[in-house]
Amino acid sequence: MPEGDTIYALARRLHEVLADATLTHTDFRVPRWALTDLSGGRVTAVRSVGKHLFMDVERDDGSAVSIHSHLKMEGAWDVHRLGTRWRRPGHSARVVLRAGDTEAVGFNLGVLEVVTDPAAAVAHLGPDLLGDDWDPDLAVTNLAADPDTLVGAALLDQRLLAGVGNVFRSEICFLQRVSPYTRTGDVDLPAVVQTARRLLWDNRVRSVRCTTGVLIRGKELWVYGRDRKPCRRCGEAIVRSDLDGRVVYMCPRCQAGAAAGG
Repeated sequence: MPEGDTIYALARRLHEVLADATLTHTDFRVPRWALTDLSGGRVTAVRSVGKHLFMDVERDDGSAVSIHSHLKMEGAWDVHRLGTRWRRPGHSARVVLRAGDTEAVGFNLGVLEVVTDPAAAVAHLGPDLLGDDWDPDLAVTNLAADPDTLVGAALLDQRLLAGVGNVFRSEICFLQRVSPYTRTGDVDLPAVVQTARRLLWDNRVRSVRCTTGVLIRGKELWVYGRDRKPCRRCGEAIVRSDLDGRVVYMCPRCQAGAAAGG
């Protein structure tokens, strides 16, 4: 599942080609929205909120709506010149948007809806790590609300803070030298939140996600995807395990302490 930095970069790319453009054709290929026609509407912005994507559209009657999508595990948006052969199967297209000679197609979207109140669609989310209104104090408060929650689980709970996914979860815990199985009550949460913000912010416009500061292929990440490979810090074998049904990676030596920095 894409993480907050990926969706931020996607929104930026879509905004560059669609902002201020007038939609000349819309085709929603999901039953609930099949009769929706936004042609003639002007795209005012494309933006991300956590892992959610919004295309804001001002209709020709002056009303405003947003096309809200979430990629989930398999979704994708492709943008190309009109008439270009699609790179993905046509049956997986959920929405087709055209503006002049540009075509944007959403494939296998986990969520697709047209909403009049986009804020309500993401009202359940915690502070957006890449949002203009990022609130680190609220994020810390949310994470601290249940001190018995494992920090590895809390970081993936979008209701607490929005944007962290499986890759960043493992990397944040490693950089803080804390096991993902540690209770949030035993963790330096302000430091965890600060690290989460820095990692997502630094990666929001990169073509390759990197947490080590080394952009050479194969050296970009500290622990994620490195099962049984030597820790870049201490040489101990990285361990892969399961937490709440999702894979997590850690160094059993560097992350042996309960508290951050332990």
